[in-house]
Amino acid sequence: MTAFDPVQRLATYVRTVLGDGPFPPPGGWTHMGAVICDTSFQARSKYESTVRPRMLRLQSAWPDAATVRGFQARLATEDLAVALNFNSPRKVATAHGITALLAARGVDTRGDLHSWLGRQANRAALRAVKGVGPKSVDYIGNLVGRSQVAVDVHLRAFAADAGIPDLGYEQLRAVYESTAAVLGHEPGGLEHAVWRFKSQAL
Repeated sequence: MTAFDPVQRLATYVRTVLGDGPFPPPGGWTHMGAVICDTSFQARSKYESTVRPRMLRLQSAWPDAATVRGFQARLATEDLAVALNFNSPRKVATAHGITALLAARGVDTRGDLHSWLGRQANRAALRAVKGVGPKSVDYIGNLVGRSQVAVDVHLRAFAADAGIPDLGYEQLRAVYESTAAVLGHEPGGLEHAVWRFKSQAL
């Protein structure tokens, strides 16, 4: 590694700002309705005050939506925007799109989705859903325990603070993954630690 290696820079900055860990990965959800809605609604929302409380209420109100098929059945008869008290037609449409794709592919449980996301062709199919970008694909993986790096504005800001120039999504994700390996952390754990630090999550 050279003095200008972004992995070296990021690793040094992580140690300086966050310490040596351990950095536990996010817990995610076992309730598939929550997995789908969290993925669909989290972008540009305040997670701790806006998204997380709604996911907790969804699990209590719709216990039968713990599988994709159960969630799809609920969506056929109830208004998701009303159930979540979240008025965003675009994000609601994304949740419907993800649900339809997973149901059509036979993905029903957290374990199913964890395995399904291991194939690049399936990740590409998820990307084809309107409203799903590369970050959402990595993010939904974290929600089902895949320990990935979902690059958002907080991870970008942290990297900028470390002196790393603006990189494309795939490049910056690779820098974080390599940094996690160098420091001996799970990728999802490092990502979550950075996110909590920059978002000032409780």
